[in-house]
Amino acid sequence: MAGAVSRTVVSPVERMKILFQVQGPGPGAYEGVFPTLARMWREEGLMGFMRGNGTNVIRIVPYSASQFAAYEQCKTLLMEPGKTELDTPRRLVAGAVAGVVSVACTYPLDIVRTRLSVQSAMMQNSIRNNTINPGEKLPGIWTTMKTIYKTEGGLFGLYRGLWPTTLGVAPYVSVSFTSYEGLKPYLVTKDGQEPSAVGRLVCGALAGTIAQTITYPLDVLRRRMQMTGMASVNYKYKGTWDATRTIIRQEGIRGMYRGMIPNYLKVAPAIGVSFVTYEWCKDLLNAD
Repeated sequence: MAGAVSRTVVSPVERMKILFQVQGPGPGAYEGVFPTLARMWREEGLMGFMRGNGTNVIRIVPYSASQFAAYEQCKTLLMEPGKTELDTPRRLVAGAVAGVVSVACTYPLDIVRTRLSVQSAMMQNSIRNNTINPGEKLPGIWTTMKTIYKTEGGLFGLYRGLWPTTLGVAPYVSVSFTSYEGLKPYLVTKDGQEPSAVGRLVCGALAGTIAQTITYPLDVLRRRMQMTGMASVNYKYKGTWDATRTIIRQEGIRGMYRGMIPNYLKVAPAIGVSFVTYEWCKDLLNAD
């Protein structure tokens, strides 16, 4: 529930971030937050804002479920006798484990979500240049997955970019959970009541912003590696370190932060809504 609700809320900004991230060196077709949103609406309408969200929800349900479940299980295993909360190092470990588990469970759907988001934009460019029929349809989730499997090396193709993803997600989830758990006590009322929904939203937004600021370059690497197998992209990387060196050499340090502004617009509401929905569901499922 937490994953599905939060991703749907921020789907337009998430897709815009991906379009910024996968643009290689040279002038980009998408520049600026509001011009890009306007172009998506003009060319594809409401569906342009939600393109790839179905895949993302299908992915994020098991992703968030496995992440929260792994975190809660790690908390139980790492809890010191006689205590009710983890210290900071143990929270970081629990968050890192939760991040790795969730990525391993759902990575093929992540790469498909990226491809669908970008293929839609490429199709609009081709229609505008009169190189394809406007009635041509985009491939769906399973068609895209089968194409990657058949043409890009089987399972290797479906897990392309897993290493930078794991490097980024493990510290991201770790810092995110640690920040949220650390901030929450400051909003507990004097009579010991849990923070309100608004307080939880603020905690989640701050936690997500802190975590994303630290790990964002690895998110850019993930998207670039996911696109490397496509024939239509104008960059090819041999691996994570080759991608890092090439991006910095051709695009400078700024290349590692492409899409950072829409990411900030996305991450605060996404993580905030995610934690609020999760806490609400916990309260509901624990009710007598």
